[in-house]
Amino acid sequence: MSDGHKTSAMTRLRNYFLTGFIVCAPLALTIYIVWSFIGWVDSWVKPYIPSSYNPDNYLSIRVPGFGLIVALVLITLIGFLTANFIGRAIVGFGERLMSGMPLVRGLYKALKQLFETVLSNKNEMFRTVGMVEYPRKGVWSLVFVANEKQTEINEKLDKEGDPLIAVFMPCTPNPTTGFLMYVPKSDIVVLDMSIEDGAKLIVSAGLVAPEVKTKAAAKGIVVEGPMGNPPVGTLPQPALSKRTASSLPNT
Repeated sequence: MSDGHKTSAMTRLRNYFLTGFIVCAPLALTIYIVWSFIGWVDSWVKPYIPSSYNPDNYLSIRVPGFGLIVALVLITLIGFLTANFIGRAIVGFGERLMSGMPLVRGLYKALKQLFETVLSNKNEMFRTVGMVEYPRKGVWSLVFVANEKQTEINEKLDKEGDPLIAVFMPCTPNPTTGFLMYVPKSDIVVLDMSIEDGAKLIVSAGLVAPEVKTKAAAKGIVVEGPMGNPPVGTLPQPALSKRTASSLPNT
């Protein structure tokens, strides 16, 4: 066999291996994470299940996920009981008890507000992906843009006609950590990608980039409708460059 055939065969084998790795690695990691989560919940819940109701005591094999099912049923039941008068009274008593603990009350209030925002009030979540010039001019960072909301920070620092918008700049590859910044609305360039696509871009360190949704967006043309930039006065608009601003007619 010639050297050319050997090189070609090795190249094909390498490509086959990389293709198999790309297929198997995400699947294996997903199964590992799900299995680990089920085992973690089981380890917390199963010790409190009476032995007469625990299937592990009757079967020769361990039943994974039974603790998770019990936890889901209990959480749903607690939510049902909280909806009535007696449940609200019990929850109110527990919250007052937490509020009386100096070190615990701050952590409890912060976690409660975080979970209420993420799980209950969808209007308060990040809805837009944008770009801001950070850490210096000419260098752009991806940010998640919050809704325009009047706060004490806006009242103290707002420039007339250019309100400050809260943006969260996540770190790569862990998007759960980052920096909270208040940026002038005119300095934010709004993107058409979804929050999920923005998170993938951050986690992959730019390797997994979302496809351009429309040809007009690829040319830098503003697209009307839900996939394009929102109307003026609702959410941040793309910042105008000096060249574009100078070409606008005077009003």
